[in-house]
Formats: sequence, C-alpha cells, structure tokens
Amino acid sequence: MRRRLSARFLILNEAGQALLFRFVHKRGPLAGLDFWATPGGGVEESETLEQAALRELFEETGLRRKSVGEVVARREVVLQLPDGEQALSDEWYYLVRLGADALSWESWTDFEREVMVDHRWWSRDDLRQTEATVWPENLAEMLDAATA
Repeated sequence: MRRRLSARFLILNEAGQALLFRFVHKRGPLAGLDFWATPGGGVEESETLEQAALRELFEETGLRRKSVGEVVARREVVLQLPDGEQALSDEWYYLVRLGADALSWESWTDFEREVMVDHRWWSRDDLRQTEATVWPENLAEMLDAATA
C-alpha cells in the first residue's frame, strides 16, 4: 500500500470556529459518500511538505501565506482515493487563524468543484454533537490540543 503524504489545515475564524468542506461523491469508486473534512491535499512529487501546504492552502481557500508555521497534529489513516486506490494517508495538520481574510474557490479544479459542494464554520460543540460524518473523527479534540 502506498503512503500518501498530505498537508491539511485547521483553519479557525475569529470566533474559533473551524472551516470544513462538504464532499459529496456522485460517481466513481467513492459514489454515495457524503462527509465533511478539513481543507488540504497531497504532496506532489517535487514538493516539500511546507511547499505543498502553501500551495494547497491557496488552491482550496485562496489564502496566501509566507509560512504555514509548525505542524500542530498528525495522523495516519487508510483511505480510498477517488480513483479507487487504497493508500495510507500520512496527514500533517497546520493551524491557520483568520482575521478579515476573504476565502476564494477560484483555484479549484473541476473535480473539486464537482465534489466539494458546501463549506461551513463549525464550533467545537457542533463537532461533538453532529451526526454527520466528519474527518478526522477527533477534530474537536485536535482543535483543543492545537489551541491550548
């Protein structure tokens, strides 16, 4: 099984709420899946983790930063990719705090536009109480640890 390195984000607004995207897959190997997840994505072949983090942050949110700072959490999970491949996802999480920054979806790929159907700011209470599928499953605890 291939190990897939990825940079992901815990993006918090001024109220301390976390940005999540809703993914709804209507076709392919993931058809029928409907879940909320943190922004982020895989490291490309010639990139460092930080380069990938800066690129993914811009592509998925329109936010430009000179640095993403230190890693605040990490997890490994086996998952199925949209092409059907099973991979061990090695996820490195960065904390990003927003002020009056405006988000933008203009750099999304066609595939992202197809499957990323909504976004929402979630409080930790919302995360603990929701019946929706949220990845990572322990996001509220990750946020508690990252902001302690």
